[in-house]
Amino acid sequence: MKKSKSTSKTAKARAKTAPKKPAPKKAKKAPKKVSPVPAGYHTVTPVLVCRNAAGAIDFYKKAFSAKEISRMPMPDGTVAHAELQIGDSRIMLGDEMPAMGASAPQTVGGSPVHIFLYVPNVDQMFQRAIAAGATPEMPPMDQFWGDRYGKLTDPFGHKWNLATHIEDVSEKEMIRRGKEAMSQQG
Repeated sequence: MKKSKSTSKTAKARAKTAPKKPAPKKAKKAPKKVSPVPAGYHTVTPVLVCRNAAGAIDFYKKAFSAKEISRMPMPDGTVAHAELQIGDSRIMLGDEMPAMGASAPQTVGGSPVHIFLYVPNVDQMFQRAIAAGATPEMPPMDQFWGDRYGKLTDPFGHKWNLATHIEDVSEKEMIRRGKEAMSQQG
């Protein structure tokens, strides 16, 4: 049997006034998994506070072949934050801001922290850093633990230990050599 036009109009009218079913909710996208350590970083990243951070950036480029990743200048031209890549590691640095608890080594009477930097040729890198303005503290020498190792202070008060690994030494042999080395120091 054929529906009459009036019946179909009534059905259409009811459909318009009937409560609509809610549209199915779209599934929320799962948040993108974010690594807890950003790409390009390691789990430990030194942050250096400097007087004249712009000068320090230039020094690290000359002395250690650093590559500048980013720099955020303050309105007065000082550096709020910068990041450099040295080898496979990053360092962060910025100008001294005592009001924010960021004091340079000169303000606090020196730095008790040393940055240990492995390089392919410690003698060459040591001389390069001296030529760029670093102060030598100990020239590179072969050490009992298997590194050729030297120490210097950069012009901004930060201490750097430079090393090239030259020998794999067992723990037992390192202890023996260490005792011998310490007994010769007096």
